[in-house]
Amino acid sequence: MKLIWNSLAVFAAVTPMLCLAGSTRTWVQSTAAEFEKGDLHGLAIRSDGRLTLAPVSREIFDAPAAYLWALARDSKGVVYAAGGPGAKVFRIDGGKSSVAAQFDALEVHALAINSRDEVFAATAPDGRIYRITASGKPIEFYNPRQKYIWAMAFDAAGNLFVATGDHGEIHRVTPDGRGSVFFKSDDSHVRSLALGKDVVYAGTDPSGLVIRVSPKGEGFVMYQMPKHEVTALALGPDGSLYAAAAGGPGAVSLQPEHPAATTSTAAMSATTGAPPPRPAAETAPAPHQAPISGGSDIYRIQKNGYPTRLWSSSRDVVYALSIDEEGLPVAATGNRGALVRIDSPTRSTVLLTLPSSQILALAPAGKGQWIGATGNVGKVYRIGPQLEKQGTWESDVFDSGAFSSWGRVVAYGDARGGTMEVQTRSGNLDRPSREWSPWSAPVSGKLGGRTNAPAARFAQARVTLKAAPDRTSPDLDSVELAYLMQNIAPVVEDIEITPANYKFPAVTPAPTTPRSPAALNLPAIGRRATASGTGLDTGLSSLAYAKGWIGARWTATDENGDPLSFVVSIRGAGEQTWKPLKDQIGDRHYSFDSTAFPDGEYRLRVVASDQPGNTRADALTGETISALFTIDNTPPRITGLRGTRTRDGMQFRWHAEDALSVVKRAEYAVDGGDWLLVDPEGKLSDSLKLEYALDVTVTPGEHTLAVRVTDDADNAAVDKLVVR
Repeated sequence: MKLIWNSLAVFAAVTPMLCLAGSTRTWVQSTAAEFEKGDLHGLAIRSDGRLTLAPVSREIFDAPAAYLWALARDSKGVVYAAGGPGAKVFRIDGGKSSVAAQFDALEVHALAINSRDEVFAATAPDGRIYRITASGKPIEFYNPRQKYIWAMAFDAAGNLFVATGDHGEIHRVTPDGRGSVFFKSDDSHVRSLALGKDVVYAGTDPSGLVIRVSPKGEGFVMYQMPKHEVTALALGPDGSLYAAAAGGPGAVSLQPEHPAATTSTAAMSATTGAPPPRPAAETAPAPHQAPISGGSDIYRIQKNGYPTRLWSSSRDVVYALSIDEEGLPVAATGNRGALVRIDSPTRSTVLLTLPSSQILALAPAGKGQWIGATGNVGKVYRIGPQLEKQGTWESDVFDSGAFSSWGRVVAYGDARGGTMEVQTRSGNLDRPSREWSPWSAPVSGKLGGRTNAPAARFAQARVTLKAAPDRTSPDLDSVELAYLMQNIAPVVEDIEITPANYKFPAVTPAPTTPRSPAALNLPAIGRRATASGTGLDTGLSSLAYAKGWIGARWTATDENGDPLSFVVSIRGAGEQTWKPLKDQIGDRHYSFDSTAFPDGEYRLRVVASDQPGNTRADALTGETISALFTIDNTPPRITGLRGTRTRDGMQFRWHAEDALSVVKRAEYAVDGGDWLLVDPEGKLSDSLKLEYALDVTVTPGEHTLAVRVTDDADNAAVDKLVVR
């Protein structure tokens, strides 16, 4: 059913000509993109366009730090979070919080907890690893002698694996604090870690490699991600490896450029994440950093090594990955603080968005719960397992295009024992304000109901989902609002008389004289033709040569989107009555044979009607009158053609005159030869009357001179003179 409604919505969106002012239209909101344009509170949104209640989220700690880069949870459920600036590790136990340790550093990058619930923290810059005693005293545990410590994780034997940069090394540290290089990558940074049975998985930067490292420290590249920085890795229950990468071409790297301005990951036994870019050393992050571009991809690499892309986003950057109790990967992201579950290779769900810009670290807390640490600003949240009791979606403002009456509104989906209520409001400002109407009474049920929102141009819908008594969530698939636009008269905006002796449409014409091109391509109305006079090659209208024809083209709009028909009429200068030339014209151009009209000046009137989209009683019209144009089908007059012998031949003279059009060309031919151009006296062909003088070298004897004069309307006159 969802697919059917989506298809209909797309069809309606791309075929507005089917929606007429005289018919009821429907505004439909049914896709994830449409729902995301609105405001969601307490709702999850599925990528196929379904809204459900979101998991409950509760803030359990507000850190005195802008970013919490790392998060870990011990076997007793005590949560540890760390970040910066300030380089503190915070302990959160139930409703109480305290500083577990503080370091003489800029920040804490990563945390890990061993099987004895001992907490280990990695500081920056010039990373060192400390063990935090029960009294809160940090004791240096290991120094990898690297600038960055990106992630840490313990194996079952109590060995600590440490991902570092900028030499791309993984160190293995024994429980007594003795460590060495376990694996050396060709990349500069090992950015993320995940531990499997007798295997270590590593993600690198800048090549975006996912590497499997054997117990002997031998690496094998499982996959090269399309993006350059593997920010997070997580192992699924079936042995599949999930990898997230960020940073497309030209994107800001998630790792720092300044050695002293380092970043950190959220690190736990099988969950890591990468932070946003950091400012210069000793400078606290800005509270509202610009979003990071490039987006992220998440791939699943099966046990046999086969990779499949599960999810991709151009705006969300993945900082941490974990696996839920159903074995599905869950991604902690920025730049909008979204927690995203990957349901399948074709579907994902934004479970919730937190007020902070980034969810930087994520840890499972058992029984369907999550602990999330954020940045910009630094907070810790407990998420789930129950769903919100209710949630709301408030749509983006809908512009109907004209003053409209509102009809039936309905929310489609499955209430599943709960309720789905929809309300509307309307106004004539393009954004909601106190001058809008109040929200209408709630409407529910499969058939919806008529809204009492007053007639206006703009509208909004608000849907409230309420859980069933057992906290089962309703499923909202789409919202529809019927409306009827008030009819608005069409407008004929411009009318342009086309060149004389051409008609619409241009078909392959019969050959014509070289005096006029066989076809014209006109530029858009209001634009000039090229210097050649034949119009633009990309013109919107084409005309074919047809002697005596003339026409017009026009632009017209209708705010309702109604189909229009046109009536073209003509009236001579000084006349009062319009004479119809043609009605029921569907095109925005018309040509007619002007030889049926006496020479003179005329105007055309174009009347547009929206009756094709309305009842006769509701139909409206609009009109525009053209500027004066000339109908001239009479050729010029040639008078005074005479010849006088000269020493070298003959001199001919004649006078050319036209009543309405400029004399634009004169030609002559001697004894039936080719036509040759001749200039008037003064050389400018710019008048109704012109004088011509022509010297021709001829032999003694009889000769015939033919003269042809053409006016600006392409009318030609011919005369001849015989001299002996």
